[in-house]
Amino acid sequence: MQKIRFLIFIGLLTLTSCKQQQESEKLNIAIAANMQFASEELLKKFTDQTNIACDLIISSSGKLTAQIKEGAPFDIFVSADMKYPNKLYTSGYTCKAPKIYAYGKLVLWSMIDSIHPSIDILKSLKIDHIAIANPKTAPYGTAAIEVLKQHGVYKDVKDKLVYGESISQTNQFIISKSAQIGFTSKSVVVSPKIKGKGNWVTIDESDHSSIAQGVVILKNNAENHHKAKAFYDFLCSQEAKIILENYGYSVNDL
Repeated sequence: MQKIRFLIFIGLLTLTSCKQQQESEKLNIAIAANMQFASEELLKKFTDQTNIACDLIISSSGKLTAQIKEGAPFDIFVSADMKYPNKLYTSGYTCKAPKIYAYGKLVLWSMIDSIHPSIDILKSLKIDHIAIANPKTAPYGTAAIEVLKQHGVYKDVKDKLVYGESISQTNQFIISKSAQIGFTSKSVVVSPKIKGKGNWVTIDESDHSSIAQGVVILKNNAENHHKAKAFYDFLCSQEAKIILENYGYSVNDL
């Protein structure tokens, strides 16, 4: 009986060890929330080509950067801007300088049929809440504030603003209609899951700073560096560029 129990114990220990090893072998990708929908297709293509399994951690670029500085075991960081990857690079958290993989586009979106998005309508009495991502941690939120100030309406609408922790939460405010309108990434409204829902307009890119999105390999797990490098290279491949363009990103200048 003791021998049987011992064998069972050894078997369970082996299974646990194998599971932990499999988890450690996965590529941990910290990815900005605007890339949530595009990343599903990108990762499927990447894994099909390389057999490298991936785990996604989705949040705002600022929050992911804070987690990385606190020791989060991420292998690669796919940001919504270049500011945060550059901060990590200058602070010694990355293997090398980040590179731009795409340029994001900002849109104004409403799920209410009677609302046709425009900057002018934001001051209307029919708009009580305007959803934007938190500009302190989310680059798309920063761009939205720049747009409001560029058009001279920020002071008129600042009390209507409701802040999502990331683009994902901002989208929920818009989809649930708790905010009548809001700023989000074009990649959201053209995604297969959302396409055709509500009304949206693209914001003129001259109204805000360029949303240059960067990717960087982190120093955390040396054993995963070759996998991180494979994804890093894939993200700038022709196949990935086609997917990114289909989700509304610009890659023409890369």
